[in-house]
Amino acid sequence: MTMDRLLTVQEVAERLGTGVRFPRRLIEERRITFVKVGRHVRIPESAVRAFVAANTVEPVTLRPLALRGAA
Repeated sequence: MTMDRLLTVQEVAERLGTGVRFPRRLIEERRITFVKVGRHVRIPESAVRAFVAANTVEPVTLRPLALRGAA
C-alpha cells in the first residue's frame, strides 16, 4: 500500500487557484479529508482530487431552438 503525498494548506490553495483561507475553511467545515500531524494539518492529494471531482459541474447541452418544439 502506497501512501498519498500529504500537501500543506498553501500547496492545496495553489493547486485550486485560491487563497489559503479557502482550504482552511474546507478543513474547518469538514468538507475535505485532512490529516493532523502533530499540530500541522495536511491534506492527501487524493482528497483534493476527490473534492474537485465531487464539485465538478458538467456543461448542459441544449437542443437547437428549431428542434425544441413550440410551446
